[in-house]
Parts: sequence; structure tokens; C-alpha cells
Amino acid sequence: MTDIFSFIFEQLSNLLSARLFRLGDDTEITLKLLLSLTLWLTFILFAIGLVKRFLKRQLLAGIDANNREAIATLVSYALGAIAILIAVQNSGINLRSLGIVLGGLGVGIGFGLQHIADDFISGLIMLFERNLKVDDLVELDDYRFEGLVGRIVEVNLRSTIIRTLDDGDVVIPNNQLIKNRVLNWSHNTAIARLKIPVGVSYDSDPILVTELLLKSAHMEPAICSQPMPKAMFMAFGEDALQFELWVWVNVNQRFNVQSALHFTIEYNLRQHNIEIAFPQRDVWIRNLPPQDNSEGKTPFFNRQLALQHRPPLPVPITLKDMLRQVSYFANFTDLEIRQLIEIGHRQRSPAGTTLFHEGDAGNSFYILLEGKIEILAEKLNRHLATIEPGQFFGEVALLLGVPRTAMARVSEDALLFVINQPSFSDLLRCYPDLSHQVMKTMAQHRDELAKRQREMRALNLVDSSEDDANPVIWARNRIKRMFDL
Repeated sequence: MTDIFSFIFEQLSNLLSARLFRLGDDTEITLKLLLSLTLWLTFILFAIGLVKRFLKRQLLAGIDANNREAIATLVSYALGAIAILIAVQNSGINLRSLGIVLGGLGVGIGFGLQHIADDFISGLIMLFERNLKVDDLVELDDYRFEGLVGRIVEVNLRSTIIRTLDDGDVVIPNNQLIKNRVLNWSHNTAIARLKIPVGVSYDSDPILVTELLLKSAHMEPAICSQPMPKAMFMAFGEDALQFELWVWVNVNQRFNVQSALHFTIEYNLRQHNIEIAFPQRDVWIRNLPPQDNSEGKTPFFNRQLALQHRPPLPVPITLKDMLRQVSYFANFTDLEIRQLIEIGHRQRSPAGTTLFHEGDAGNSFYILLEGKIEILAEKLNRHLATIEPGQFFGEVALLLGVPRTAMARVSEDALLFVINQPSFSDLLRCYPDLSHQVMKTMAQHRDELAKRQREMRALNLVDSSEDDANPVIWARNRIKRMFDL
């Protein structure tokens, strides 16, 4: 029995030691050598994965994810390359004898493995340029990945893994990301513009639609206040007046905000009986027999008639109507009122908030939309008035920049429409006709302007260059100086 095992061992040893071919002049390739190299390579690849995981989770845990991914990938691959060279050298293969073989392999790589080599080079470019990083939200502009939107979870030397919005992982060769256009929503900033198209029927008031779109934007707390939301009248469509609401949001909340805005816009339009447009065709039928409609049912085929039979909703007062109640804006056209609506913003203030103190600079005009505001004589601790929804205050302070003569405090949670001095100044400079309209209206408020002028003189706040016996001329000079007209 021992002789049999010795014979088998000897034959197996001879098989493993048999020369398969010679590499150069001093290197013989045997089956034993190939098995040894295979084991070493398997061990090295396994070790590379452990090293990369250790670097990412332990040693480099204190730095950001993008640098951690790049450093861990480069270090692990560099250590792997060195380990492979050492393993090959220790196995008895003379590296100099591999020169001819590697030269031949270079030709093969140039033809057969060019795509893999391209992926590796593209991976290095991505790791060093860092235009595409871990956690970036990207959208691919390639026909093979049309509509693919996802977040980068891993950048390797050969491929990149993108986790889609459906929580599926897509492995994409790096050369596809380098050669094709990629929309990176997170490149320099996490803030991006979101466009909400809205089509309304032709009998709608465009100014009111603008107001309601901006109102919807300000009702969503996740929308950025800067840049300010914009309502754009894009086109006269075949069946609708086509608007777009532009808002700026954090890309991580993009789809949630989009859904919330759809709900809010539909609600606000419905509250004002503004119809969202749909394709319509007029069909004339000859010799249609009379129909018995004694029960008062709406014909099922006529959607427009069905909408007409819908009971109308009570229409709340609009911001356009509130602005027209301000004497200085009463003669503004609809287009000029729209400009006022666009430069203003909505501000929520909880009960107990002080909007301004007596003596503060008057640089804002307010319209109360919801809640209540108390106007107090701060020094005398006396209640002067209560501002109800639909009322306004601060228009003279905005126009003349005079100090506040009282304190305003929120008594019930309030929603205010606010026009501040910088925005109003930009508007007057862009549209000089508006400033002429305001100055023209001032002539009708001579007594109020005279009172304000006396208050300013008492506080030594009237510049000698603008002072005039005529309060209207004084007010005009002051507006020109304040708004740089």
C-alpha cells in the first residue's frame, strides 16, 4: 500500500514539475508554478478588497466620502500591483524575461482589451478630476440610459455604481461617463431650479395666475427664498395659456417638492375658479333629435358643460385687489401690479413676533394676508390699532424711508406680503414710468406728506439739499435720492 501511495505521489510530482514551455532563457513554466501564481493572485485580490474596506471604514473614516473613495481605491490598487510583482518575482519568474511577452500582450490590449483599458484610464480621470463623486445626484444624457437618474454610491477604476431612484444599482463603465454628457445636479451646489409647467384656460386672468403660482411657491417651506420664485408666461398655446413656475430647491428634496407644488397649485387655482386647460374641439351634429333632459342631468359627452354646471366656489380677495387699495398704487395698470406682486415675498410670523420698533428705519411695506397685527405706541405703551387681514401698513415708510412712528407686533400667527426697499428700488430703476406714477399720486396726499416732513425735521433727518417748502416737491426729491432715480 505504501508503494502505491509513493508511486502516485511521484507521478503527481512529476506532472506538476513537467515543463510546459520556456519563458526566455532561464524561466521554465510548469503546472506547479501556474497553480502557485493562481493561489497568490486569488489571495492578493481578496486582500485588496479587505484593505480597501479597512481604509474606507476605519483609517479614513474621518474625511469626506469623496476623498475617502478616491484614496482607498488608489492605495489598494497600488498595493495590489506591488504584491503581484513580488509574488511573480518570488515564484522564480525572471521579470526581464517577461518583456517580450508583455510587449505582445500590449498589442493584444490595444485591440482586444482596449475598452477595459479605456475604463481604467477613465476611472483614474474621474478620481483625480472629481467632477463625478460619491453621493452626487446625476442624470445620464445617453440614449442607452435615457431617463436614468440616480446617486453615485461607488467609483471604481473600471466602473461606477449608480443607485437609481427605485433603489436599483446600475453598473456603468467609466468610459461611458467620460465620453457622454452627464448632468450632475450636485457638482458645485445642492441647489437646483425646478420648473412646474401649468396650462390655464384662455378666459383666466394672467395676473391672478401669476399671483397664485407665486403664492403656491411661498406656501412650500422647502423652497429657497433666494433666488426668489418666478412665474413665467411662456406661450399662447393651442388650448391654454402656458405658464411655468420656477423655484430653487435642494436636489435631495426635488421630487417631494414637485409633488407638493402640484397639489398646492391645483388647490389654489380651484379656489379661484381658474380652470386647468385641456384639449377641446367643437363638434356640430346636424339633425340631432331633441333630447329629454327633464331630470336636469348634464350630458356625459360635454365636459365643458359639466364644468359650467359645477357650483362655483366663493372667490377670496386677491393680492391684486389688496394692492389696488393702496392709494399710491391705485392707478397702476394690471401689468404694473404684476411687477409689484413679483418683487414681493410672503413672510410667516408667529404670535409674539415684533415686526419693527418705534424709530426703526422704514424700509418695508406690508399687506396682512392672515392673522392679526397690533400697532402700539411703544414709548407710551398704548394700543393704537389692530391690523386685520386685507389691510396694509408701511407704504409711506417704504416710499420716503421715514422712521417708524409706532411698533408692530404679531398678536395671532400671521402671513404677510412684504415689499422691501432694495426690491422696490430695482423695480423703479427698471421701470421709470412706475416712479412717475407714484410721484403723480403723491400730489393728492399733500397733508400727509407735510406731516411726515415735519416729523423728519423734528428729528433732524431732513437733508438740506432735498428740503423744500412744498412737501410734494420734498417727497419727490427724497424718492429720487433714496432710489437713485
